[in-house]
Order: sequence, then C-alpha cells, then structure tokens
Amino acid sequence: MKLIVGLGNPGRDYRDTRHNVGFMVVDEIARRHELRWRTDVDLSYAKKFGEAGFFVMKPETFMNRSGYAVSRFSDYHQIERGDVLVVSDEVDLAFGRIRARARGSAGTHNGLKSVVEQLGTTEFPRLRLGIGRGDSRRDLADHVLSTFEPGELPVLGEFIARAADAAEMFAADNIGKVMNAYNPDPVGPE
Repeated sequence: MKLIVGLGNPGRDYRDTRHNVGFMVVDEIARRHELRWRTDVDLSYAKKFGEAGFFVMKPETFMNRSGYAVSRFSDYHQIERGDVLVVSDEVDLAFGRIRARARGSAGTHNGLKSVVEQLGTTEFPRLRLGIGRGDSRRDLADHVLSTFEPGELPVLGEFIARAADAAEMFAADNIGKVMNAYNPDPVGPE
C-alpha cells in the first residue's frame, strides 16, 4: 500500500495559500476517486481500495510539525518509507513546475524538515510543486502564506491536476516512472 501525503496548514485562513498546494493535490485525488475523508487525532486521511489501492493523507498539525502525523500514520499502517510520497510547495521552482525526486534533503522547507526528522531518513519520494519566490523585496514567509495572484489562477487548476496525475502515477507504479514523465516538466511554465 502506498501513501500520498499533501503538506499544508489546517484551517480556513490557510486554505487557498501557496503553502497548501500539497493539500490541494490530495483533495483533487480524493475528489477524482470519490474518497471520503476521515479524521484522526492530528490528520485526515482517505483510502482507495482495490488492486492499486492507496492512502491519501493531510497532516492537521501546522506545517513545521507535519512529520509527527506522517510518521505515526505510516508506522501504524506499516508503509515502507519508499512508498510514502510527500507533496509540497517549492519556492525554488517557477510557478506551475513539477519536480519529482526519489530522495533528498529538505532544503529550507519546514514541513519536509519535520518529515525527515520524524521518519529518520531522507530516503522517501517527494513531489515538489513550484510556487516561485515572488517579489524579492517581500518576506518569503509572507509569500508562501499568500494566495495566488489573479494571473496565476487560470492555470492553477491545471497545475493541481497535473500534480495529482503524477501522484497517482506513483501510487500505480513508482517514483522512477514519475521522474521520467515529469522531470523536466514538459507542460509546465518555463
């Protein structure tokens, strides 16, 4: 069984922010498969049954504590680290770009730092979604917690759909196939 984790912050104030693109992707996957979300102590999850079944999960902790929920859920369901795909925003990629990796550092992303710390390894796949850095005069924290610009909204749905396609490809196959299909991202903005 595989697990697709979307990183984000809980609550209405953060729902449509750049930092929540991970939540948006797992919400899209749940919508496509008509999955019903269930709530646990510090997370929400849904399960797709069948031959190519998988879980989707959203930590309901804030971003910098995401790893606690990911670790607890994956350990309870005995999901191998290599079968956990973490979907997160990435300021070092242009808006709309997708980058899949089999492993790697957390960089400056506090959610990924928490996941690395709690899983005890960097050896888990991730799908990084470009949100750009925004105006260099603006504080980066303000940028990631901001909503999308009006000019970005027309392509946001397509961006989330492509990321959901990539995550579903991982669930059905492996991260190598996702990397070959989405790195470099032939459809995303340059």
